[in-house]
Amino acid sequence: MEILTNLTASEAKERIRNKQLTSEALVEACLEKIDAREHKIGAWQHIDGAHALAQARDRDKESGQGMLHGVPVAVKDIIETHDMPTSYGSSIYEGHRSPWDAACIAACREAGAVILGKTVTTEFAYFEPGKTSNPHNIIHTPGGSSSGSAAAVSDGMAPIAFGSQTAGSVIRPASFCGVVGYKGSYGMFSMAGIKPFASSLDTLGVFTRTVADAALMHAVLLRIPLDEKPLTSPPRIGRCNTHEWPQADIETRDAIDQAVHHWRAAGAEVVDVSLPDSFKDLATSQLTIMTFESARTFAFEYNFYADKLSKHMKKIIEDGRAITETAYSKAKALANECQKELPALFSDHDILVAPSSLGAAPQGLDTTGDPLFNRIWTLLGVPCVNLPHYRTTNGLPVGVQIIGLPANDKNLLNAANWLEAQLT
Repeated sequence: MEILTNLTASEAKERIRNKQLTSEALVEACLEKIDAREHKIGAWQHIDGAHALAQARDRDKESGQGMLHGVPVAVKDIIETHDMPTSYGSSIYEGHRSPWDAACIAACREAGAVILGKTVTTEFAYFEPGKTSNPHNIIHTPGGSSSGSAAAVSDGMAPIAFGSQTAGSVIRPASFCGVVGYKGSYGMFSMAGIKPFASSLDTLGVFTRTVADAALMHAVLLRIPLDEKPLTSPPRIGRCNTHEWPQADIETRDAIDQAVHHWRAAGAEVVDVSLPDSFKDLATSQLTIMTFESARTFAFEYNFYADKLSKHMKKIIEDGRAITETAYSKAKALANECQKELPALFSDHDILVAPSSLGAAPQGLDTTGDPLFNRIWTLLGVPCVNLPHYRTTNGLPVGVQIIGLPANDKNLLNAANWLEAQLT
């Protein structure tokens, strides 16, 4: 069991393609791992082993060689699946089952994937925690809102899991759980069939064990050939501490220092980059936009089921209703102006490196941590990758965030693949 559940998605699909492994054996190993560990980790909202194995047996009977043929994929429970319930982390929608698949699930099925089950999300992908614990230390949060997806990949329950990010819901839990997290550029992937939170911010992402697997998912979701050409020279790196740097814990500072040391030793040029002064209010603007839009998104739930909403959800909806159209428009205008400055910011750099999180995962399951270091990048619509590499003295992971230009996801993933290789 342990060997199979340590396979990357890329390794698994090659073994299945070469008849060295069956999808059924791989799925069965994942299910055994879930059975052994789920009572401690609590990563799953819905798991039906018989259904997962039936899918796997169907894959083994087929001659198709899709990019995910026979590979199990876990799905955040805000993403619609026609054959499984989707409850959005809320008792309001307990037992809800959509008659269709989200666009990302349809793409995975076309590529031959096995949809393993639904992972725990915080309530409506906001701040009210679910039942999930951090696999590295179960008294610590796994982060959120993609809690179950990050924990499932971290613990070897699935090689790939979907997440989503409106503030920091992919990069932060990836950092806390020690896995690769990739948030696509805004608009890169279809959000059809995914419960919205704030439509001008919501972005699809994935959790994987390697950057190569994240690149594989990028190709699957866009239905394009996988680009497997490695970089022939190191990327030009800008170290970007951001205006929020004073709030970074020592673990985050050490993680970036160590990563930069490895990259320089491998021949990369790393220079310090300062963000323009206009960027200093972006984190506040992101919160304004998210809050304003969430009040409109969840008007039905607030109007009819307020008694079933957590205090976190009630507060953001009520706060959003109090934000004026003028304040919202001002926040949007700042974001648009700062987006225009991105080409100049990247003119001498291929990628930026910045904190993924304030530090290691906080102790306690009543919080999912602070997304401060993710807010501005989500607002700017840039693609981001969390690279895991650092461990604190008590064994908790801390990652570093790699950032690219909007719509340059392929270049970012190529650079991140090179950077990852120097950290292992």
